[in-house]
Amino acid sequence: MVLVKTQGLVLRTTAYSETSVIAKVFTREMGVKSYIFKGVRSSKSRTKQNLLQPLSHLDMTVYNNPKKQIQFVKELHTAHADVGSARPNERQYGNAMRFFIDELLYKTMREEEPNPALFDFTVQRLKDMEDAGVGTGRADFPLVYMVNLTHHLGIRPLNNYSMQEPVFNLKEGRFVAPPSMRAKAQDVNTAYVIEPSMSTLLHYYLEGQTPVTTLAQRKQLINILLEYFKIHIVDFKTFHSHEILHDVMQ
Repeated sequence: MVLVKTQGLVLRTTAYSETSVIAKVFTREMGVKSYIFKGVRSSKSRTKQNLLQPLSHLDMTVYNNPKKQIQFVKELHTAHADVGSARPNERQYGNAMRFFIDELLYKTMREEEPNPALFDFTVQRLKDMEDAGVGTGRADFPLVYMVNLTHHLGIRPLNNYSMQEPVFNLKEGRFVAPPSMRAKAQDVNTAYVIEPSMSTLLHYYLEGQTPVTTLAQRKQLINILLEYFKIHIVDFKTFHSHEILHDVMQ
């Protein structure tokens, strides 16, 4: 057993006893780990449970024993103080976005697979979101994050968009010729082809651009990318937080 200093993003917490919780934490150096946080539910605790909200950013000193599934925490501090917003609508959007990113990470990250690049990217995006005002740029945050997440998970779609192959096939993970132009023998995956207008917008996001989109288009693209995750990630289960995000975006 060794002591390790690491940063972490809280993903999920479960009551462990009357005063303690077990939390799954996405650590920068060790991937997703489970920790017991003793006494945080007690009114006398120096460490309050509000430090363990979804995507709380922590500096932690932890015990790491490879033979145990649940580890213990020696020290923790807030790595980034959320100063909040004076505007209720910004606060509401920020909370919905945090729950959305939290659920994405929780359902795509594998236990103990370090991904420091994804950790750093997520921390930076959360900071960018706090710094940005409500507007078109902020409205694109969910899509920009999802597209980048595919890269960090190793399932990024091939951006081979062209006049000959202008529609995206979710199962193949690439742009293909329209179904009407493909031989019947190749049309077994036509159910996974998305419409041309959505394919074009996805192409722009894959190029790192943020095209002008309507609310309806952004909602549809989020749903399309969630379907992409379901196809390419084993055990990607039913997703819920995008519905809350859609309501807030409305």
